[in-house]
Amino acid sequence: MIGSAAANVCPANGLFANEPGYGPIQMTVASATTTDHRATPTSVADLVDQRLVRSAYQPLVDLYSGETIGYEALARGPEGSRLERPDALFEAAQVAGLEREVEWECQRAALQGGLDAGLGVGQSLFVNLEPRLLRSERPAALAELLGAALERFDVIAEFTERSLTDRPAELLAAVERLRRRGVGIALDDVGSDPRSLALMPFLAPDVIKLDLRLVQENATRRLAEIVHAVSAEAERTGALVLAEGIETEQHRRTALALGARYGQGWMFGRPGELRPSGARRKSALSSASHARQLDRVSPFETVAAHRSVRRGNKRLLLALSMQIEAQAHGLGSSAVILSNFQQARFFTAKTAARYSAMAARSALVGALGVGLCEQPADGVRGVALDQADPLRGEWDVTVIAPHFAMAFVARERDEDAGADVEDMERSFDFATTYDRELAVAAARAMMSRVAPA
Repeated sequence: MIGSAAANVCPANGLFANEPGYGPIQMTVASATTTDHRATPTSVADLVDQRLVRSAYQPLVDLYSGETIGYEALARGPEGSRLERPDALFEAAQVAGLEREVEWECQRAALQGGLDAGLGVGQSLFVNLEPRLLRSERPAALAELLGAALERFDVIAEFTERSLTDRPAELLAAVERLRRRGVGIALDDVGSDPRSLALMPFLAPDVIKLDLRLVQENATRRLAEIVHAVSAEAERTGALVLAEGIETEQHRRTALALGARYGQGWMFGRPGELRPSGARRKSALSSASHARQLDRVSPFETVAAHRSVRRGNKRLLLALSMQIEAQAHGLGSSAVILSNFQQARFFTAKTAARYSAMAARSALVGALGVGLCEQPADGVRGVALDQADPLRGEWDVTVIAPHFAMAFVARERDEDAGADVEDMERSFDFATTYDRELAVAAARAMMSRVAPA
């Protein structure tokens, strides 16, 4: 995703699947045909059946030594055809209703290409994933191919911040499955959108990829904000930093100044055939996960297991939660605010006004509760909890930003739940924490329930 290669991303999914394979596709779409006389397929379906999707590979290098430590796989259609460019390929796949199959072929081409070229120990293969079709039935062949690849080299799955804001629950579940298989996680295009900074803690990437504009444009206050946020995340988690778009020596020096140890760009090679130079020592881009999952069933259980629990009535807790919301107002576009209100009736008109104001200036604002609609206020992502959900009895507020993290968690006392008690006198056990790891884990428990946008 360097220079003019920025459009060459192959969105795909299915690496972690182990489901029945797919057979030949008996579908022909006249409006999505190739034009080159050398290309044998007459449709996208033929292209898939004949396995003509291929990958070009761009090297990833150590910015100090110049050593190639991996490659990013970029999708291509048949060479010389009108489907060679990935944008044309995926547009035709959409017209044909075969996006899923083409994405699977991208995955097959990327992994098979790495195996065929002899990619080995000490090398990493970065593969772009698109989570839109995570629940689709996927071929077992991909799971088998991934297993074969992981025995030979590291596989790093790349996601963008859009993946998490669009489909949080599905993406977080997919990342857990990938990590269990030994696949590393990279967050791509960090810095291109403020949300990428806010969402880094939720994805807990092993590799943070800086957007190409950060090394190619002049320094600004915005760039400084990104550098500080990425540096803090890398220091906390051990994530590695890789800069995209390096085309000149000045770009390389800028990338190093920004904290990147690794890079990719035309200075080191354009996308092309994969010609690894042989086995090397174990790369720093190992797929060992840096994520420390503390997630439990609910935010309250997550925090209460590590912090002292106090008791108070709703009047006190309301003041505490509103103070947290006030703090969130000043955090800007890199903040994520997630709150659980138990029931929709507690998300009042005044609450809706406050949360809508926060949503206007934050990366993501979500509200959970039994009976809540998909958008309970302008810009707010609503989550309707099931009556059996453990969060139904909780009142939780979490705020996560690059340099701030806080969680307020409370659980209604059993004797007050459903009892004839004046609302403001309802009693809760509660705890608070400013520990980033605990606060992020509590927030992730709510984020994992957020449905697709």
